[in-house]
Amino acid sequence: MPDFRVLSVVHIMLFKGGQVLLLRRCNTGHMDGYYGFPGGKLDGGETLQMAAIREAREETGVRIDPACLHMLGTMHIRTPGGERIDFFFRAEGWSGEVSNLEPNKCDDLSWFDADKLPDNTLPFMKKAMDTFGRGEWFMEHGWD
Repeated sequence: MPDFRVLSVVHIMLFKGGQVLLLRRCNTGHMDGYYGFPGGKLDGGETLQMAAIREAREETGVRIDPACLHMLGTMHIRTPGGERIDFFFRAEGWSGEVSNLEPNKCDDLSWFDADKLPDNTLPFMKKAMDTFGRGEWFMEHGWD
């Protein structure tokens, strides 16, 4: 059997006054038109926290102090293309103005009430908000 490798992804929930920041995907070829949290793939040679801070800066322009970034939980996801392990972080403090720094991949960046996400939010992200909101730290998605 060949070696198994799994992709790792980080997601950052930026919270402000009971609202969470979501980005609407476009031109990616996968789930375009759906909202999700800022985030992306873990690069080699960086910690999860470093990756989350980098992705938030690359996509939204904010700078997060590591002390303001908190791990919420982990999700093992199965998709038609394979498996991955996603790590979810929460940040309530940062510096800089939130702006769309990747307009080629995101056509809207908006704040939504954390308990009323839009219908076109990525399903696994809605599940993450619900599960982590109950204090659970691990879940699986796409295995049923």
